[in-house]
Amino acid sequence: MKIYFAGPLFNEAEKSFNLRLTEKLEKLNHKVFLPQRDWIEKNKAPYNELSPEKIRELIFETDRDEILSSDIFLFILDWRVPDEWACVELWIAYSNNFFNNKNIILIWLQTDSRSTFLNSKLNPMIKVPLDYIFDNTQDFLNFIKTL
Repeated sequence: MKIYFAGPLFNEAEKSFNLRLTEKLEKLNHKVFLPQRDWIEKNKAPYNELSPEKIRELIFETDRDEILSSDIFLFILDWRVPDEWACVELWIAYSNNFFNNKNIILIWLQTDSRSTFLNSKLNPMIKVPLDYIFDNTQDFLNFIKTL
């Protein structure tokens, strides 16, 4: 199955977590699109010749297309608030399911014990579209093995 990996990727800890989890998923024979790793590879272009606006368009179009061609949308919801880009990506996946009768599995993984989402009210615009919620990586990986 193809997995789109959505979540924060702006510091070394986030990037390291994303890469380690991606490696585990790929060892289970899943194809993972990890934007921090795969976006540049997919869009081989002389970026110094592109305007910032064109680069933004390429990022959006690539992410959208990768989401829509995925079987699983994995949303990493660590930190105290969800990553705003990943929220938009979630709605791309959910809208595709809703309007096009598709079945991208929408999964939330939250491993950060400082976050209070699991024991409090998560914004319904995030929680309601999700098919599965996991609070640790091992339970998530065990579930993925069943697919």
